[in-house]
This record gives sequence, structure tokens and C-alpha cells, in this order.
Amino acid sequence: MQTFVLCPHCGKKVTSHRNPLPTVDIIISMKDSIVLIERRNPPHGWALPGGFVDYGESLEEAAIREAREETGLEIENLRQFHAYSDPDRDPRQHNISMVFTADARGEAKAGDDAKTVRLFRLDNLPELLCFDHARILKDYIAGKK
Repeated sequence: MQTFVLCPHCGKKVTSHRNPLPTVDIIISMKDSIVLIERRNPPHGWALPGGFVDYGESLEEAAIREAREETGLEIENLRQFHAYSDPDRDPRQHNISMVFTADARGEAKAGDDAKTVRLFRLDNLPELLCFDHARILKDYIAGKK
């Protein structure tokens, strides 16, 4: 979206761009289950581990970092799954997420934005999933059949 703002220094009209923000989410498989975090910050509920891509960071690097920060897990076999871009997928702003799948090793422990981290079987997911994570997991389950 292109808009115009006034330069605070010279007062001239300048172009301003408002673009979606890149994020990553990771479907982490572990012990016949997947790892979900309970969010510490709004919107509250259960979610896939993930977050914003930092400037100068690749999508893959962001996925590895976010998995480690939120779950304490080291991930391997990282693969792109699907991109999700519905402008309404996040109530805070327009974010585009590249979703990855991965396997994990280590002991899951909540950190960073995660209040709790738990393993869930795909046939017993929590009812309250944030963002569009129910849709993402529905797509993931359909792809496994």
C-alpha cells in the first residue's frame, strides 16, 4: 500500500510504503506428536512456534532461531511446507508466514514468547489455536494421508 507523509525535516510530501511483514511458523514433530506453545502475549491461546524474520536473516535461520527461543529445541530436517498470506490471518497486522516442518531433539521448555510448551497428538489438538494455525494443521494432516 502506497501512501504519502510529510517529511519531518523539510515538510515535502514523500512516498511511504506499508507492506506485510514476513514471519515463520514451524510444525515440529517429536515422539509421534507436534510441539505447540501457549502464547504469553496477546492473542492468547495455543500456537505453532514461530515469529518475525529479523532483517538480514533467511527464513530458514528465523525458523531455527524461533524454535530454539520458544521451545528450547534443536530442529533438524527443516523443510518448507506452505506459505500463508491471508491479510486477516493475524489480528494485529498483515503478516505472511512461511511454514516449515522439522523434527526435534532435546527437552522442550518454554522460553521467550511462550508461556508453556507441550506435545500434542494430531488427533487431540487443543480447541483454541491462534491465528490461522488450525487451518495450517488441517492442511498438514491432509497432506499426511
